[in-house]
Amino acid sequence: MQNGTPYNTALKYYSTDIHRPLVKADFSKAELLQNYHPDYDEHSMAILQSGSNRGDRCHKQLASILQASERAQENDFRNANIIETDVLVIGGGGAGCAAALTATGAGAHVLLATKLRLGDSNTIMAEGGIQASIEKNDTPQMHFDDTFKAGHQQGDTALIKQLVLDGPDVIQWLIQQGMQFDTDNAGNLLTRRAGSTSADRVVYYRDYTGLEMMRTLRESVLNSNIMLREYNPTIKLLSNKQGQCIGAVLHCLSNKTYTVVKANATIIATGGIGRMHLNGFPTSNHLGATGDGLALAYHLGAKLRDLDSFQYHPTGLAFPENLAGTLITEGIRSAGAQLLNADGKRFINELEPRDIVAAAIIRECVEGRGIFVSKKSRGVWLDTPTLEQKKPGILNSQFPKLVELGKKSGINPHHSPLLVYPTLHYQNGGIIIDKNGQTTVQGLYCAGEASGGIHGKNRIMGNALLEIISFGRRAGLHAAKQQAKKNKDPDQCHSILRNTGRSQNQQVARQYSPLLFPEYTGFNSSVKKND
Repeated sequence: MQNGTPYNTALKYYSTDIHRPLVKADFSKAELLQNYHPDYDEHSMAILQSGSNRGDRCHKQLASILQASERAQENDFRNANIIETDVLVIGGGGAGCAAALTATGAGAHVLLATKLRLGDSNTIMAEGGIQASIEKNDTPQMHFDDTFKAGHQQGDTALIKQLVLDGPDVIQWLIQQGMQFDTDNAGNLLTRRAGSTSADRVVYYRDYTGLEMMRTLRESVLNSNIMLREYNPTIKLLSNKQGQCIGAVLHCLSNKTYTVVKANATIIATGGIGRMHLNGFPTSNHLGATGDGLALAYHLGAKLRDLDSFQYHPTGLAFPENLAGTLITEGIRSAGAQLLNADGKRFINELEPRDIVAAAIIRECVEGRGIFVSKKSRGVWLDTPTLEQKKPGILNSQFPKLVELGKKSGINPHHSPLLVYPTLHYQNGGIIIDKNGQTTVQGLYCAGEASGGIHGKNRIMGNALLEIISFGRRAGLHAAKQQAKKNKDPDQCHSILRNTGRSQNQQVARQYSPLLFPEYTGFNSSVKKND
């Protein structure tokens, strides 16, 4: 039985209305989340049976990679080339580049290894902007309060404090690196408001903010003395007898060879988990976002947190199906675009926290007020034509990426609404860190989406791009300073293969290499034994 209104029927009866009211909610936010948000589905959760988070609630699909059986064998690495560096950075997105640039600027010898090309990451997918309290009517305390509240009071207050205090300096650093932002005629940075915030705080560049950031950082890395290894995913972290991280094993995808990297400090900046398609959801994430950094760190004994909390961005494109999950920035709702059900009614304040808006959309579809194309494609309208009618020219001037997405979809957002449905967007939890990015394993750092604690149980727009630079720089600087205090032990380098990831508190049964690519790519065959 079809649940909702057919796409063409709903489109036929759609009309613009600049005075459309918001229907009063007949539910509490707590009930909405409990009944409709995927994180609250107990059937998708499991209890970890091994490792440093044993006994914790965890999504079943994530638990499967944290407790995976062995792929790579120690014998595979016996003829591996061994190299040394001061700081090894794993990941070539925004956090990895910020960490590498800061570490090399502090005098460390840095090797940056990434499993695809430099810049291939979730950073380039980010559109909305960067949070920073730079306006006269805003303060870091307001930014802190907004972040803590949106995360359901579950965030690490020390990390949030550091994040918001770093905001203005992060923007200045990015401008010094060469990043562009939208400005007014006087050259002042333009700002807009994110959902669930108390001030206009998001600085941006059109709806290409992450892409512009990554362009800038990529150029800075390529113009530095950082040693770069592209198409070299990390398949194992290494530890000594004391449980300290002392490097990693890289696997070159092009020639199928292994390299053991001995490092005084290692920084994980591997990004998110969207390509695991939790609960069968489409994703806005880049191809490499498979949670491999979590698996690497967990196998070494690092403590993780909030393994049952993920963000489903409310507005992922739902039609056409070949583009399902493609992100449509929250900035469009901040500018005034509304969400409508098949009856043409608004059903939620569009600038509520993302988890609330996502759950409200799912509710409309489950209860028959959504719009469906097929069993796999359903959603609600994002009313872009009414926004264009109210603010002529806004789509072309502020949202060129959305206009291009419309062209790819065969839909003109100036005249027709877009069908949207929540898309798996962000992992709220991750590896536990302190304000310098240090994990619970000595010698191992983490920055960016692979880390946990800042966002609690929900993230607000713009804090992700702020986080990757704030804590990427902090991890890079601290790692560079710490490695300078260490004396390299040549005997440790020669015995490195005999101590592959056996930390003292390790309870995972067997060694393994993490999931590097979604199974549907076929790339995973490249890390199996006997290539």
